[in-house]
Amino acid sequence: MADLLEPGTEAPEFQGVTQDGRSVRLRDFDGKAVVLYFYPEDDTPGCTREACAFRDDLGAFKEAGAEVLGVSVQDATSHRAFREKYGLTFDLVADPDKRIARTYNALGLFGVAKRVTYVIGPDRTILAAYRRVDPGSHSKEALRILSATKGAR
Repeated sequence: MADLLEPGTEAPEFQGVTQDGRSVRLRDFDGKAVVLYFYPEDDTPGCTREACAFRDDLGAFKEAGAEVLGVSVQDATSHRAFREKYGLTFDLVADPDKRIARTYNALGLFGVAKRVTYVIGPDRTILAAYRRVDPGSHSKEALRILSATKGAR
């Protein structure tokens, strides 16, 4: 896997489809921070723990002016079932053609997304990028980054 995109650079535009079949692009969130997290597969233990942690912290992300988007290579139908089963309250983006994962250097072996997270500022600047994450607690790390950068402005 190639190195992650560098903090301080502009996050690349992407276009995908949510679990509801709605088109979503990075530019839809201009003026808001975005936590873009890639995960290997819907409804697996680590990915479920990760998604539920983001769900549980979503109020804090909203307070910080940030949106959370989960991305994996499953289709919208799989994402919809995963979202409903666990009461997820943020969008999951389907990336079956793997374009978004490739663009963000998050495509792993066997064609699944690696566990990679980008924190993107309201001006589309990458604030942080990391691949070594604890699925149950890294939403707190993303919140910490958002708080630190908000205080620096």
